Amino acid sequence: MLQQEKPDDYVIATGEAHSVREFAELAFAEVGLDWRDYVVVDEALKRPRDVDVLIGDYSKAERELGWRPRTSFRELVRIMVRADLDRWSRWLRGEPVPFDAPFYVESSVVSRR
Repeated sequence: MLQQEKPDDYVIATGEAHSVREFAELAFAEVGLDWRDYVVVDEALKRPRDVDVLIGDYSKAERELGWRPRTSFRELVRIMVRADLDRWSRWLRGEPVPFDAPFYVESSVVSRR
C-alpha cells in the first residue's frame, strides 16, 4: 500500500462474516474461560441492524496489490489475546509496556503483586 505511486484506500479483511459473540467465545476460550461468565449483554445498547451481514471485501487489495488473507479469524483472535497477555505479564513484572496498558489498571481487577 505504501509503495503505490498514488495513495489509495484498501480493505484488509478475511472475507468472512463473524459476530462479536464469536469473537468473545474465541478470545475467552483462549485463556480457558467461558465468556458467558464475564460478559453481560444489555439489549438496550444494541443498535438496530443496518445490514444483515457485514463482510470485508478485499478484492481491490488482491487485484491491485496481490494481497490475500493468510491468517484465519480464529488465529487472529489468538494472536490478539496472546499479545494482550504478554503485555500484561510484562507490566506486572515492572517492564515497560506499550502506552495503553497503564491506563486500564485503575478500572481493572488486575493488581500488581
